[in-house]
Amino acid sequence: MERYESLLAQLTEAEELLLLAQEEQDLQVAGEVLTETKKLASALRSLELTLLLTGDYDDYNAIVALHPGAGGTEAQDWAEMLMRMYTRWAERKGFQVQVLDFLEGDEAGIKSVTLLVKGPNAYGFLRAEKGIHRLVRISPFDSSGRRHTSFASVDVMPELKDDSEIEIKPEELRIDTFRAGGAGGQHVNKTDSAVRITHLPTGIVVSCQNERSQHANRETAMRILKARLLELKAREREQELAALRGEQGEIAWGNQIRSYVFHPYTLVKDHRTNHETKNVREVMDGDLDGFIYAYLQQQAVDRPAG
Repeated sequence: MERYESLLAQLTEAEELLLLAQEEQDLQVAGEVLTETKKLASALRSLELTLLLTGDYDDYNAIVALHPGAGGTEAQDWAEMLMRMYTRWAERKGFQVQVLDFLEGDEAGIKSVTLLVKGPNAYGFLRAEKGIHRLVRISPFDSSGRRHTSFASVDVMPELKDDSEIEIKPEELRIDTFRAGGAGGQHVNKTDSAVRITHLPTGIVVSCQNERSQHANRETAMRILKARLLELKAREREQELAALRGEQGEIAWGNQIRSYVFHPYTLVKDHRTNHETKNVREVMDGDLDGFIYAYLQQQAVDRPAG
């Protein structure tokens, strides 16, 4: 309500300035009104976006896991491009990004990365990005200059605030330690500080190697595991509802939510909402709000009443 009332007051002030500009034929004041109107439109859209966040965990921080699909170096490079895209998006929002786990690619790119994005409604925004992302471009790794198609998966989970939401028994876990690898300075490869946790009932495996100590890595890995178990529980509930409705909604490679085409033309298109833009460079630099807004708006329209 405070944001709404503030916008209303700014709108009233802009209307008064516009009347003044018209009465005095003052182009400078008219220019100020135009600038203020653009700011108001942007702020209103931001408020609308926030009001669409009605999920149980939308105001939580987000855990984002990226994995390349088949295709070796090409797909691994695409996964790293997506990591940069989400990092830039978070920076634009003033959010913090922490690397929880990172596995470098063989020649370029990444084999996997898990990020923690901290900020107001981080999960609510980023859940729009969950799914398969497809890239079409001339490969920089192909000496023949051929066009390649690559896939990467984006998994988004809320970072739980209350540990009691997911109960894990100690006997359900297998915990292994190993030496951390990759960038990390003098603390890397000196001790078995990295932690891998296997949840035996589900087979879910999580790891963390970016914290300074084994204890810290274990705590972080447990947070990721709980987020994955929460996601699994939500997915099972969705599948039960889909079965009742007779729907098929499985995500698989090739069933992408969004395509990024760099060649022979430039286009980013979301296949769920049909929102698209030709400005690929801006999207890869973190300009994702148009896609996120379109998805949340569609979800709000499709949401059953009551």
